[in-house]
Amino acid sequence: MDPLDFLEDEELLRFLHCHKAELSCMDNPQIFLFQLRDHDLIPDDRSKKVSRMKSRENQKRAVYEILDWFETERPKHIHTFWKCVFKDTIINQYPALCLLRNRLMDGSYRSDIEFSERAEKEELHKKQRKDFSDEELNSLKTKRKRRRSGVCDEDEDEEEEEQPGPSSQVTPGWRKKPRKISYSSPLKKGEKTDIWTWPIYKSQLPVTCGDLEGTLSRSRLAEGEQCIFFQNQWFTPGEFERRAGKMSSKNWKLSIRCNGTPLGKLIEDGQLEAVPYRGGAKKKKKSLFPSGPVITDQVSSNDTESSTDDTDEEDEETEQQPEADEDRSNMLFKVTCGAASGTLHKNRFASGTCGKSIRTERSWMSPVDFAKEALSQTDVSWRKDIEWEGKPLSVLIEEGTLRIHSVLCPCQLCKPDETELKNQNNDDECCICKRDEDEEDEDDEDAELVECDHCPRSFHQRCHLPHIEDAILRDDRKWMCTFCVFRSYTYTDEMGMTDALSCQISARMLQCQYLLLHLCCADEDQTFASDPNVYLSDYSTLIQTPMWLGKVANKLQSREYKTVGEFVSDVQLIFTNCAEYNRDNAEFLDKGNRLKQLFDREFKSVFNIRE
Repeated sequence: MDPLDFLEDEELLRFLHCHKAELSCMDNPQIFLFQLRDHDLIPDDRSKKVSRMKSRENQKRAVYEILDWFETERPKHIHTFWKCVFKDTIINQYPALCLLRNRLMDGSYRSDIEFSERAEKEELHKKQRKDFSDEELNSLKTKRKRRRSGVCDEDEDEEEEEQPGPSSQVTPGWRKKPRKISYSSPLKKGEKTDIWTWPIYKSQLPVTCGDLEGTLSRSRLAEGEQCIFFQNQWFTPGEFERRAGKMSSKNWKLSIRCNGTPLGKLIEDGQLEAVPYRGGAKKKKKSLFPSGPVITDQVSSNDTESSTDDTDEEDEETEQQPEADEDRSNMLFKVTCGAASGTLHKNRFASGTCGKSIRTERSWMSPVDFAKEALSQTDVSWRKDIEWEGKPLSVLIEEGTLRIHSVLCPCQLCKPDETELKNQNNDDECCICKRDEDEEDEDDEDAELVECDHCPRSFHQRCHLPHIEDAILRDDRKWMCTFCVFRSYTYTDEMGMTDALSCQISARMLQCQYLLLHLCCADEDQTFASDPNVYLSDYSTLIQTPMWLGKVANKLQSREYKTVGEFVSDVQLIFTNCAEYNRDNAEFLDKGNRLKQLFDREFKSVFNIRE
């Protein structure tokens, strides 16, 4: 049974009366009007008239007049009206209809109706009082006139007494005293229902999180997209949870509910389909590593090579078995081709043309493209031209370290869709913390990587400086990381070291953010990233004022520094502490010295310090 059948005509009619203005403001109302016309609810000429209008304001006025006409002329068809505009295809076109349907289904429409009734009663009461006052005044004038004339007409008095009072006046249409609306549940006492099984909720569900109410799109949830509509915007579950002030739970499956039931329960029971969400990143970055079987070719050193296509990669097919986690050194290979250099990532390698597996300073490229660009030639032999430790890349292929996929291989590297192909342009791990998405907690809202549109870097929201706000993630425009922003500007004014350190940091924030990010990227092993007290039990006994890169980043983000000198002082404290604690540890002492030299060199370059 349709849930609308539980509602009275009078309730639905008054609900329309309260929301005619909202409906008239919907963009592109033609489909909405065509639906009403196709169900013979409004005249054909009225819908055509609106479709011919060019002025948006005229359209709004015309739609309102049509709804007003329907309310007055065809109130008996109000059930049909709401049923036809609440069809899935129509709802998907107009979010305003979705919100109105939710108000009807969850009972919140009652407050609209009660307010409308109360306002109407007050208006009617004022009118009655005015009518009564006018009648009383006329009666008083008549009596005074009779007293002056000394005439007493009993018949007139009797007739006057029989005149109906103002309370008996009849008002037209539904302005009669309305029958009391029953707001009780349509279900029998003690009976429970799951509204997510109702036909009207086939595509969307009303959801709440804290005090916020939104609409969940089932299909968007199943695709891992922004799926909750709230205040005319789409949000991921994690974003909606944060808007509701429930970010501390970090578990939207529990904090977001439908009719009091957590979404996690609906997913568990099969009422909803969902893929793992990892925050609301600007671009969904899926793993580029093959998760299923990968078809590879066995290749010998005598195989004939080709320049741009791998026709020699169609030999015997074998199924690649899942491999155990390998050491990072076995996954990355420093390669060169002519004067160019880069890093080949084994997990991205599929063949000469499939899989952008070589990372240079500026981009990701396939081996063939890397060789072409390095040698400025179109006809290249990538297996020979690209070298690793002075040996041709074919050595790694022959020993089985690199496996060439067959041309029939269906993996994401060999047969990528548009999104996967785009994702190959950026790193699979955060350029700052060196962790990828798979190393993060599923429910961590900042786990998904945000990709720069101008370089190959990727970042977690809170790793980048400044932090990447949710509003930026929802923006379709291209995003530029701090590295690219800094390099797009040129600073030519020379200054002395003292002048640089005394600068207000607000005027040099970009330079300081760039310097710190550069330092974090150079700290490959994350040696100086976090509080040493966490993993060194005796650290506090030797170092009185601990400092680490993460703390400097937080202070920079929250604008705790006033001058550039304060920022530099904290960074230098990291290296001073390192030297103090690691006097007898040459390895870590050397790491600290190298990073300090890098910072000093970059600082002079960034601020154009004259020697």
